[in-house]
Amino acid sequence: MLDARNHQGKFGADYIRVLASSAGLVWSEDDVDLDGVDLCIKMPGRTPRGFSPRIDVQIKTVSTVNPRHGVIDFRGLDERQFTKLAGEGFLVPRYLFVVHVPPRADLYADLSTSGLLLRHIGYYVSLRDRLPIEAPDRRRRTKVEVPLGNVLTASSLRDLVTRSALLPAAT
Repeated sequence: MLDARNHQGKFGADYIRVLASSAGLVWSEDDVDLDGVDLCIKMPGRTPRGFSPRIDVQIKTVSTVNPRHGVIDFRGLDERQFTKLAGEGFLVPRYLFVVHVPPRADLYADLSTSGLLLRHIGYYVSLRDRLPIEAPDRRRRTKVEVPLGNVLTASSLRDLVTRSALLPAAT
């Protein structure tokens, strides 16, 4: 059986995979995480905005959130992880996904005759407007404000992928 930390992280990634499937998107992952990307999510085939638009995402989970002033102060990224998401130098847009999960694994999902319920909710934020940290240190954390309005749904995930084709190419 998975330890609590890995169980929570795996559930968060599976939560995103379910949303991608619900949105009609496909996902993939690198065989080794060298770039700070947990999943690549894309819309297969030709679209009015280009061929197979995609995004890359880093997924983090939290069991408690303390929203204030419309944001969650997320402190789960070290400086190296932050730097792999921050700035404009990416060919594929990158997002941080934060999935709020229950404090106990037995509450992650519930099955009833009306369907499967996954708990709780996911949020997204782009760090494109933040500057990467020079000489990042794994021992230091970086605060990221995640807007409560940036809720991950099948529709919002599809919109993030579709909009990726409209962003200017990295310079």
